[in-house]
Amino acid sequence: MGVETAMADVIRESADQHYKEELSLLIDTDTGPKPAGWQMSALAVKHFVLGCDRLNISKKYFGDDAMVERAIVSLMGNQGLMMVGEPGTAKSMLSELLACAISGTSELLIQGTAGTSEEQLKYTWNFALLLSNGPSLESLIKSPVYQAMEQGKVVRIEEITRCPQEIQDALISILSEKQLMIPELGICLQAKPGFNIIATANLADRGVNEMSSALKRRFNFETVPVIKDKAMERELILSQVGTMLQQQSIPLQLDSALVELLVDVFSDLRKQIQGEMQTLNAVLSTAEAVNIMYSSALHCHFMGTPMSATQLAQQMQGTLLKDNGDDKKKLGHYIDVIARERATSSAHWQCFFESGRDLWMRR
Repeated sequence: MGVETAMADVIRESADQHYKEELSLLIDTDTGPKPAGWQMSALAVKHFVLGCDRLNISKKYFGDDAMVERAIVSLMGNQGLMMVGEPGTAKSMLSELLACAISGTSELLIQGTAGTSEEQLKYTWNFALLLSNGPSLESLIKSPVYQAMEQGKVVRIEEITRCPQEIQDALISILSEKQLMIPELGICLQAKPGFNIIATANLADRGVNEMSSALKRRFNFETVPVIKDKAMERELILSQVGTMLQQQSIPLQLDSALVELLVDVFSDLRKQIQGEMQTLNAVLSTAEAVNIMYSSALHCHFMGTPMSATQLAQQMQGTLLKDNGDDKKKLGHYIDVIARERATSSAHWQCFFESGRDLWMRR
């Protein structure tokens, strides 16, 4: 099986696979100064993430353009880049895009969990070779951080506040000294130019394993905001879901009016409604809106039903309600107060009102 065929059979391509042609075009046409170890200039990285009409480069991140520029500049310096924000604000996607553009790969990744060990951060051993030959470079298993330092690339650490404190502390010397001691071999790995760390953290996990002030000083912090511009959110949903459907070879055209309804519902539920706090405990991110619209499209295509607001309400039931009775009451209140009024002037809202009433108002 060829590489092209194999890539077509995966559920999700990495950014460096999916945007291979755009990356090649940017590298070939790039005339700007390149930071040491980078495969393209900072301006080309910006074009890759935010799009460039002149070069026909697609816009991939919809949000704060100035924040993206600051993030790129941060990665040229000595400090790491820490991206924080609410769940579902595309922190991981943005870190993947930046690593891919800067280093040519986004696959040097550590997923932070409560079980992440120091060996996963630094290195471990092939114990069969270790027992037969003793400590050697051949028996060393290099972590993503080790490989990034050795090759001069960007490594990503997801959900850093979920990592145990000793893992966070181990990062301090790596970020400060840009070197990694291997006492078993009596050597010190010194990072090559281009090495840096992009870490992400959810504000919802702030209290899990709070970062020390020493570690915080080694990072430049950028907050990835929730999209508040409804037109931008509509554009993102249409773009993301359209790409996902294309990858699955589903010939379905999304109804922009239904996307607008979904964006309006999310926008309403993120704020106070008629003086009462009706925000849900569930995450109301654009990523969740994308999942709802995509699932609705799949339902329409595979079940052979026309797409309507009924599917949106049904998918909200599975995506937003996580065994939380209060959230169901809040959605019921929203249906009774807001959707009922809008149903008088819109067929889509009438359908959403009737479906929501059956799901969240009737006992």
